[in-house]
Amino acid sequence: MNSKIKVGLFGLILGVTSTTGFAKAGLQEVTSNFVISDYAKTKYPIVFNHGMFGFSRLGVSTFGLDYFYQVLPDLARNGAKVFASQVSPLESTEVRGEQLLQQVDEVLALTGSKKVNLIGHSHGGPTIRYIEIVAPEKVASLTAVAGTMKGSKVADDIINNNGANALLKIVGEYIVAPLTTILEGNPGLPNSLDRSLASISEKGSAEFNAKHPTAAIPTDCGNGEKITSNGVYHYSWTGTAQLTNVLDVVDVAISQLAPLSYKNKDNDGLVNRCNTHLGQVIRDNYNQTHLDEVNQILGLKALFAPDPVSLYRQQANRLKLDGL
Repeated sequence: MNSKIKVGLFGLILGVTSTTGFAKAGLQEVTSNFVISDYAKTKYPIVFNHGMFGFSRLGVSTFGLDYFYQVLPDLARNGAKVFASQVSPLESTEVRGEQLLQQVDEVLALTGSKKVNLIGHSHGGPTIRYIEIVAPEKVASLTAVAGTMKGSKVADDIINNNGANALLKIVGEYIVAPLTTILEGNPGLPNSLDRSLASISEKGSAEFNAKHPTAAIPTDCGNGEKITSNGVYHYSWTGTAQLTNVLDVVDVAISQLAPLSYKNKDNDGLVNRCNTHLGQVIRDNYNQTHLDEVNQILGLKALFAPDPVSLYRQQANRLKLDGL
């Protein structure tokens, strides 16, 4: 597959090969010269949004790592018009949301479309919901993948543990997050661990949802409304695994946090299963960890677990069949 990435209108090109370009604004469009089907060809373009400590791409296409590993090129080969957004690795939902809103506007300008389909992983779930809150007319659908729709107790516990909070601030806010923004070509992005943790905590999420209520988020562990009064469609899925591949040492390490916080394994290692529900719950017990859900790291997963790339392809087809 010979894929290429087109930069946005307002971006400053930082590096270009025959297949890749990066924009200061962070928006990337992934296309393919070899479209094999229209299975994923949705009416509206699809915009992906990464989670906490996330990125669009580290490096370049010839030697780099996409957050949604192999997902966007596969969708492009199957007819979808797809974009990867780039927001702060560590920031509040509101700050990340405003960054994403600028890129949604750019997608609309580039494509001439009136709306977008938004897909967000982890903190990307509340981040894409922010767009629905401030500009519902620009949103056709929201899909939350392990979204922290009701937060993660892991964040509450870190906030309440001075030692863990201080250590994560040093490693996360002052080393990992700035290095991430440099590697993805956008070092000017702001980062705040405190605002990030507050946003994805159960306490902060409850406050956000009380301020911006939606029938798409259920009060129990069931389904929310698929189509809300503003006409926006809502979907979600998540996993409930903590160990799927012993070679995936990073994933194994971080996927032990939620079991410690919740004292159970009804989670994907970082987010409680019920807290991820938004609209139509496609499935909430995949044999996937929090990183498996975006096909990280480098596609390592359980031997007989579902292919994460195929799940996104199926979701694009679901959006297509729903007229989105």
